[in-house]
Amino acid sequence: MAEWFEISDVDLLDTPALVVYPDRVKHNLAVVKNSIDNTDRLRPHVKTHKCKEAALSNMAAGINKFKCATIAEAEMLGMCKAPDVLLAYQPIGPKADRFIKLIEQYPDTRFSCLVDNYPSAKYLNQLAEEALVKIDVYIDLNVGMNRSGIAPQDAFDLYGECRSLQSLNVIGLHAYDGHIHDHDLSIRTEKCNAAFKPVKDLVQRLRSAGFDPVIVAGGSPTFPIHAAKADIECSPGTFIYWDGGYGNAFKEQAFFTAALVVSRVVSLPDETKICLDLGHKSVASENVLDKRVTFLNAPELKPVSQSEEHLVLDAGEGHNYKVGDVLYGLPHHICPTVALYERAITIENNKISGEWHTIARDRKINI
Repeated sequence: MAEWFEISDVDLLDTPALVVYPDRVKHNLAVVKNSIDNTDRLRPHVKTHKCKEAALSNMAAGINKFKCATIAEAEMLGMCKAPDVLLAYQPIGPKADRFIKLIEQYPDTRFSCLVDNYPSAKYLNQLAEEALVKIDVYIDLNVGMNRSGIAPQDAFDLYGECRSLQSLNVIGLHAYDGHIHDHDLSIRTEKCNAAFKPVKDLVQRLRSAGFDPVIVAGGSPTFPIHAAKADIECSPGTFIYWDGGYGNAFKEQAFFTAALVVSRVVSLPDETKICLDLGHKSVASENVLDKRVTFLNAPELKPVSQSEEHLVLDAGEGHNYKVGDVLYGLPHHICPTVALYERAITIENNKISGEWHTIARDRKINI
């Protein structure tokens, strides 16, 4: 019996190729829904898949809120008529103009964005006034990642200042804790709750002042922790395809690997080494060499070197690999890997069935 990942008509597939298994995507959607008490509390990030087909699969599963990081991702969701889309970014410069155009172009979608300072909020308010639109915003909080956002203890005043701007509608708070990724769930939980304590204090102050903020928090590593809390919208993203890195680190989460990179042996440089057509441009390579890809049908292979279009592996003495052999690679980090491919080939019942176009890997679709 064939392994789940094997492709019977792989001879039709040029390599390197990104392949996606829709049945396993459906499993992951079922798992994420069953991991929370209310589907309305799910706001998955689309940064991993960047395609309409996966977004529509979410919507078919009853998920109607989304998070994204780029205007192209937001537009892709607008094209899908996704009801509620948070651009988890503070739009600055031309990006702010593009965001206004999104609101105008896709009226079926309620777009929102982040702000973390008053001058940026004021500028966004000015653009909204000129365009005769109202913009929903979330206050972006820095809960320890030190990347963007205002400190929670300083956010109360900003919340009130933004509410005074007539063309902005302050919806709530955004708290991304991407710096917390300990393998041990108990340690991860302790760190997550400690990072979230200032947010809870801020929410209490806001509610005492008569506000009722929506809270959007977390990513895949802290998803189980935030999912167990009431009234928090959760934003896992990698769950849709999963990958080697998260699969090893977060074993408490029952997601399936749903995307792989397929590669072929293209050369045998010496008696112990093989070379694949899987270079930097075909699999995410920001990590050290042994944390880029592993092969489901050849787990013993050890990476030696990688260049733009080649990956050299040590196969050991007396190996049986030959030029043309097909290897099924599990990326350590799937999100940037997907962005290297203009399309994903879908595999159903061990056969090629179609394509999902990664349209939001582009910096611009239409707007």
